[in-house]
Amino acid sequence: WSLDCCLSFKMMQPQIILLQEGTDTSQGKGQLISNINACQVVVDAIRTTLGPRGMDKLIVDKNGKTVISNDGATIVNLLDIVHPAAHTLADIAKSQDAEVGDGTTSVVLLAGEFLTQAKPFVEEGVHPLTIARSFRKATSLAVSRINEIAIKVKRDNLEEQRTMLLKCAATSLSSKLISHQKNFFSKMVVDAVMLLDDLLPLNMIGIKKVHGGSLEESRLIDGVAFKKTFSYAGFEMQPKHYKQPKMVLLNIELELKSERDNAEIRIDNVEEYQSIVDAEWTILYDKLQKIVDSGAKVVLSKLPIGDVATQFFADRDVFCAGRVVDDDLKRTMKACGGSIQTTVNDLSPSVLGTCADFREEQIGGDRYNIFTGCPQARTCTLILRGGAEQFIEETERSLHDAIMIVRRALRNDSVVAGGGAIEMELSRYLREHARTIAGKSQLLISAYARALEVIPRQLCENAGFDAINMLDKLRYQHSKEGGVWYGVDIMKEDVVDNFDSFVWEPSIMKVNALTAASEAACLILSVDETIKHAQSQQDLPPGGMPGGMPGRGRGRPM
Repeated sequence: WSLDCCLSFKMMQPQIILLQEGTDTSQGKGQLISNINACQVVVDAIRTTLGPRGMDKLIVDKNGKTVISNDGATIVNLLDIVHPAAHTLADIAKSQDAEVGDGTTSVVLLAGEFLTQAKPFVEEGVHPLTIARSFRKATSLAVSRINEIAIKVKRDNLEEQRTMLLKCAATSLSSKLISHQKNFFSKMVVDAVMLLDDLLPLNMIGIKKVHGGSLEESRLIDGVAFKKTFSYAGFEMQPKHYKQPKMVLLNIELELKSERDNAEIRIDNVEEYQSIVDAEWTILYDKLQKIVDSGAKVVLSKLPIGDVATQFFADRDVFCAGRVVDDDLKRTMKACGGSIQTTVNDLSPSVLGTCADFREEQIGGDRYNIFTGCPQARTCTLILRGGAEQFIEETERSLHDAIMIVRRALRNDSVVAGGGAIEMELSRYLREHARTIAGKSQLLISAYARALEVIPRQLCENAGFDAINMLDKLRYQHSKEGGVWYGVDIMKEDVVDNFDSFVWEPSIMKVNALTAASEAACLILSVDETIKHAQSQQDLPPGGMPGGMPGRGRGRPM
């Protein structure tokens, strides 16, 4: 009897409901395998973009805008990934782009390959944290090896340093859409970075795009340049060239403004109305006269400069431009000195800027205001020419990557050989290290070493080479004395010493890529359960049903 009571009591215990109804939970080995598979789909989407012979992706967003790119970070951002684990790969691509600028495709490929190599161990029951521990150990060994074999470039030898920067920029551009003009653009990028001060601020390099012309018509301006803003008729009478001009930067409107809709002025006679009109004109002319009296010959304002003010300045040989973009105005302020004023009542010499030369110049179909010889800060502007809009945008993204690489190479003066050379050397080094240890770590570090070969293998596949044959050649060369820098030669379909071939990359790029990829793989391996809350009624689109389908409310026919 007592046993029956106990059983019935247990059966009467209520079920504990912890999560909201509709919450999706999945856990265990199956969930981990699912996350790895999702990451592999993202990797497959950008796998073919790696290297000089990589393909481009054409992506059309929900607004119909078309983007053509082979930049890993750009593609991953535009994929609109919804799988929570696969978001991690998008995040490491963004971090690589922000920290180093290049190697975004490589970091995603490495993370995906680490997970692919870990997948059989997970299926066989190896604990994920054991795998993660061995991967972290392998990453530490790989980073130490990079720092050990990286070639240092002497900072005091400016010619040698410039050569190193040119090679790094050319290597970065060789896998881009503008690879045929890499020598032209690598010189431009290095010159642009060398014009900056010691802090190398990225925001002091402006990039402007002008449609039409060829890529070789792109130019570097040692100063600030921005497109001519909207102007009124009197603008054509203003001078377009000054030597050593003083300039005033404003954030005020220099035009007559209509009153607000709810403004009300009660007057008794026409004279009162005329006095109000005269007061408005007097206020405007007073502002304009104070600007002219300050000695400024160039007036730039973030807000509009009206037709009366434009003609007023033209009569007094003063150049003006209103509606200047905020970034351009701030860059002009940093470069030419002075400060942005919100009033004209105290325009002392200390708040005015200056430059050695100002001119307005026709570039393509646009006119540009160009300030050179800026005394306060070292700045420059790249003006890109080209045909299709998508092509110029991809050129801008490519130059951004090259600029970031050159900045990193200047700060970290050590380089390694690209073209899969450093990955093959690390793979060989880790295989040899794995033979000296026992236990599961030996197999896991060997798997990590195999994963590193994904870079040279993918370079070969994207170029149409026999990847197995090329990897065998690379393993043979790296097993010999002095074969550290052997990598894939895309042009000759062979293996070659890529350091002698000047395929150079900053070592910090490889260190960052390996670290980020390993961290992302370990993060995904450490997740054993995903809890996805049901979509609340507030988050549903208009119509009340998922997918934007309208519900059948009152007045809607069946």
